[in-house]
Amino acid sequence: MGDPRGFLEVNRELPPPRAVPVRLKDWREVYEDFPAGSLEAQASRCMDCGVPFCNQGCPLGNLIPDWNDLIYRSRWSEAIEALHATNNFPDFTGRLCPAPCESACVLGINADPVTIKQVEFEIIDRAWEEGWVRPVPPGHLTGKSVAVVGSGPAGLAAAQQLTRAGHLVTVYERADRVGGLLRYGIPEFKLEKRVIDRRLAQMRAEGTRFVTNTDVGVDVSAAELRSGCDAVVLAGGATNWRDLPIPGREATGVYQAMEYLPLSNRVQEGDFDEPSISARGKAVVIIGGGDTGADCLGTALRQGATSVHQFEIMERPPDLRSDAHPWPGWPFTYKVSSAHQEGGERIYAVSTKAFLLDDAGRLRGLRYVEVEQHLVDGRPSFDEVPGTETELPVELAFLAMGFTGPDESPLLAQLGVERDARSNVARDDTYSSSVDGVYVCGDMGRGQSLIVWAIAEGRACAASVDRALMGHTDLPSPVLPGDRPL
Repeated sequence: MGDPRGFLEVNRELPPPRAVPVRLKDWREVYEDFPAGSLEAQASRCMDCGVPFCNQGCPLGNLIPDWNDLIYRSRWSEAIEALHATNNFPDFTGRLCPAPCESACVLGINADPVTIKQVEFEIIDRAWEEGWVRPVPPGHLTGKSVAVVGSGPAGLAAAQQLTRAGHLVTVYERADRVGGLLRYGIPEFKLEKRVIDRRLAQMRAEGTRFVTNTDVGVDVSAAELRSGCDAVVLAGGATNWRDLPIPGREATGVYQAMEYLPLSNRVQEGDFDEPSISARGKAVVIIGGGDTGADCLGTALRQGATSVHQFEIMERPPDLRSDAHPWPGWPFTYKVSSAHQEGGERIYAVSTKAFLLDDAGRLRGLRYVEVEQHLVDGRPSFDEVPGTETELPVELAFLAMGFTGPDESPLLAQLGVERDARSNVARDDTYSSSVDGVYVCGDMGRGQSLIVWAIAEGRACAASVDRALMGHTDLPSPVLPGDRPL
């Protein structure tokens, strides 16, 4: 604890966002730079709280009090060592993680929590600027080879850990570029793709091999894959999107979020000048109130939508933590993302009944109804409120209602892996699937979750693979399958 009075004398502060009219004209990240002195003052707010619940709130077990103290003392190069000890990619989590660590911060019981996520973000960006992030090639080679299928955060974390353990690792990605949803699902204004590219350069220098444009199970059979390696890690994510089977779903103008978002990312990559699906000059509705919906919102506003409504079937969350979600768990409070600050209207407790088509089969509007929420066996159920049906004129609708599990891919069928009750690939507490030598980590095994869980599972899975191949492992294993944050 650097300053015993820091949490009493320093208020929580974050970098200001760029002005909305300015940032809507580009695709750069939203926030201004944060002075080093201001960040060191924020780090001083970290308390000597006895039991650092932030460690448990973070699936990676990040050493948060340690690097807060180092930053307060201006020992930045040591702070990045402490940060990298538990997290391969703090440059990803510092931008994208919703920070369950801050929800678990002891200071947050009766005050604003420590700005843990911002400290993490600034440490890693300073480290890149100073040249402190270098390749870490293995000290020896084991002669063992591992195939990692999927190049999202779970696959990349597993690959980097296994490469550093001395194994020959090949990562297979069906898209034309590495990164999974980091590359084509997260908008540029939340994660500039240079951040991914510099990590990939580091991994290539360490010895990890990447193969793109390869759909394993189609371009390469499961048998061919297994014959050429000693272990397989499945890290393909939970990409099977949830649909909305209501009248009019077939209308031109109704798309899944993941049909829409990658197009704008490809424009930023220089693949083409304009996306084939654009909100320019159109009235837009987004069905789904989560992060993917907010990503669609920010994208539509930058493309020049005339209006954007975002629908959520759940009730509006409370502004403050309720008794139903006590500290140190996730608070489920009302949150305003940077995209919500930019425009659009959020509508809660509504259910879409039908999409309305014009004579040419194009979307012209939708019909929705207000709903009341109640619990049935602990799960939310919804009743329509009579007399509340309303029509909304719209020309584009994006479905952002989450994901139901892995794709029904030929790879999983060829491998013959078992599924669990939620259609995820089943695994035991060593991340082993039902097929010997085949492991699974990230969303493909746990279902749709947070990036911080994906990285944690990738690291833990790598430790299990290394132990199976070598009889022992020095790799850390932060979490077990089925673990949940506080």
